[in-house]
Amino acid sequence: MNERPELLHIEGLNVSFPVLGGAIHAVKDFGMRIRPGKVTALVGESGSGKSALGRAVMGIETKIARITGCAMFNDHATGENLDLIKLPRDGRKIRAIRGGRIGMIFQEPMTSFSPIHTVGNQIEETLRIHKPLSVSERRESCEEMLKLVGFEEPQRVFDMYPFELSGGMRQRAMIAMALICRPALLIADEPTTALDVTIQAQILKLLQELQSQLGMAMLLITHDLGVVASMADEVVVMYRGEVMEAGTASDIFRHPQHPYTQGLMAAVPDFDRPRSERLKPLREIQVDTAGLMDKRKSEKVLPEVVLSVQHVSKSFATKQSGNFGFGATQKTIAVNDVSFDIMRGETLGLVGESGCGKTTLSKLLMRGLKADQGEVIYNGEAGPIDVLGARGDALQDLHTKIQMVFQDPVSSLSPRMTVRNIVREPLDIHKRGDRKKRQAIIRKLIHAVGLPDSALVRYPHSFSGGQRQRIGIARSLALGPDLLILDEPVSALDVSIQAQILNLMKDLKSELGLTYLFISHNLAVVNYMADRVAVMYAGRIVEIGSCETIMRQPVHPYTKKLLAAVPLPNLDHKLDFNTAGVSSASARKIWGKQFLEDRAAGDLTHIDLGNGHMVLARSNVDARELVP
Repeated sequence: MNERPELLHIEGLNVSFPVLGGAIHAVKDFGMRIRPGKVTALVGESGSGKSALGRAVMGIETKIARITGCAMFNDHATGENLDLIKLPRDGRKIRAIRGGRIGMIFQEPMTSFSPIHTVGNQIEETLRIHKPLSVSERRESCEEMLKLVGFEEPQRVFDMYPFELSGGMRQRAMIAMALICRPALLIADEPTTALDVTIQAQILKLLQELQSQLGMAMLLITHDLGVVASMADEVVVMYRGEVMEAGTASDIFRHPQHPYTQGLMAAVPDFDRPRSERLKPLREIQVDTAGLMDKRKSEKVLPEVVLSVQHVSKSFATKQSGNFGFGATQKTIAVNDVSFDIMRGETLGLVGESGCGKTTLSKLLMRGLKADQGEVIYNGEAGPIDVLGARGDALQDLHTKIQMVFQDPVSSLSPRMTVRNIVREPLDIHKRGDRKKRQAIIRKLIHAVGLPDSALVRYPHSFSGGQRQRIGIARSLALGPDLLILDEPVSALDVSIQAQILNLMKDLKSELGLTYLFISHNLAVVNYMADRVAVMYAGRIVEIGSCETIMRQPVHPYTKKLLAAVPLPNLDHKLDFNTAGVSSASARKIWGKQFLEDRAAGDLTHIDLGNGHMVLARSNVDARELVP
C-alpha cells in the first residue's frame, strides 16, 4: 500500500528581519516534511525560530519580514498543490487556506481572544468566512465543536466572554476555533506551556483524540520534550533557525546523534535520574558568591524550624451576578486550615494545580494579603517574629529575612529601571550601607547569578527570559535573607534555561545557607529541588512527606493523579491519558466532590504514617489502610 504524499513540504525556507546595519536571520535554509494524519514535533529553545516558521507558513508573519524558499501544501481534499510562501499574504487563496485548511493554536489564549466579543462570536467568525451556513447552522456547528473539546454546557460557553474562562478552558476554546472548519493541518504553537500538568494532560489528550477523529496532521511546536515523547510520530530539532536533527520519535529519543539534541535531553529533570545528579544545561552559569553574604557567627543555637505555619486560612467574598451588582455574597475558600514547618537549610516543595491556593498562601507569608485566621512564626537570630501580626521595626526586619522570586521575570522587573537600580532598590529602601558599599554589593550580586558588570547599565527588555529571572534572584538576595519563597520560578522558561536556573538556585542555597519554599506544579522539577514535598488541593495540604516518599510511594489519590500527569522525555514512560486528567469532570466525580463535602463538614484530619509522612483523610480512617 503506497503512502499518501506529504501534506506539507518545506524546503530552503529563510525568514529574516531587517535591523540597523544588517538583518536577524530567524530561520535559515530550513527543510522539513509533515505527513497526513501524523504528529510532527518541532523542538528547540526559545529564540530558535520555531514560532517564526509557523507564522511564515500561515502567512501571518510581520510585513517587514523577508521570507524566501518554499512550503508546498498538498491539500488532498481540494487536490491543490500550492506554495504558501509565494501566495500574496492578503490574497484570496491564502485566506481560504488560513483558518479553513490550516488551523493554528497560539501559546497564550487570553491575548489571542478579543476581550469584547463572546467566545461563540469569535469561533463563529471563522465559519462565517469559510463556510456558506446560516446563523443557526453556524451556532449549531460551534456548539457541537465546543462539546467535542470537552465543554459540558456548550450553549452557555458560546455566550461567555474569554475572561470568564480559566486558562485551560480558554485553551479548549482556542482549539475549538482552530478546528471548527475541520482543517487538514493544525499548527499548535506551545499549546500547553502556560498550563499546569493536569490541565496540560487534558489538552494533550484532547488534541490526540481530535487529531485521530478528524484525521488531520499536526505540527506541534514546543520546547517540552516530555510532551514530544507522548505525542509525536516524527521530531525535528531546531537551533538558531537551522535543523540540527530530524527523524522518527524513536530515532531522536533512543539514539540522538547531534550534540545539541543530546544536550537538550540531559537538561530535563527526570524521575529516573538520581536526585543528586546535577542537570546539564547547554550553557553553564558560573556562580561567584565570594564575599556576598558574611557568614554570621552566632553563639546562639538557632531553632531548627525557620518558619512555622499553623492553621492558616484565607477566603474571598465575591458578589453573585444579577440584581445590578447587589446579588448575594458568596465566600470562596482559597487557603483552608494549612499547617506545616519549614526546616532551616531545606527546600520544601509546595505543589498543586492552578487555583489550589499555592500563590495565595505565598502572599499571606509575605504579608501581601491578610489571613482570616492562623499563626505564622519566623525564627531568626533576633528571636521569633509573628509574621501575621508584625508591625514597625519587627515588620521591617521580617522583610529583610523573607524574600520572594516571582513567576514572570518580565512583569516583576520595572522596564524603566536599569539592572543596577533594580538590584539596588532593596538596599536603598532598607538603608544598607553608603553609596560605595551598595555599589560593591550590587556587583557581587550580579556576579553571583552569572552576569557580567556590563549588565548593570542595561534595561530588562534587552535580556533573555532566563537572564531576567537571574536578575530577579539577585534582587531577592540583596538583603541577605534566610528564606526565599520561589513562586513557579522556572515555569516560563524552556528546558535548557530551566536547568541553568535550577542549578543556580541549588548552588546559591549551598553556598549561602539559604532555605527555600519552592512552589511549582512541575513535579519533575520539584523532585530535583526539594527535600520535602507538600501537596495542596482545594486550599488544603492533602499530603506531606520526604521527596522520596511522595514521589515513589504517594498515598493520596490527588498526589497519584498529579504524578500520572507529568510528561516524561522517555518513550517507555509515555503519558497515560486515561489516568492523567485529574481535573476532568469524571475524575472529580470519583473523589473530588466527596473531598469538598468532607472539608465542608469538617470531617478531614491529617493522619501520621510515620517518618514525617502525613496524609489528609477522613477522621475515621485507620492509618494502616493508607500505608502503600
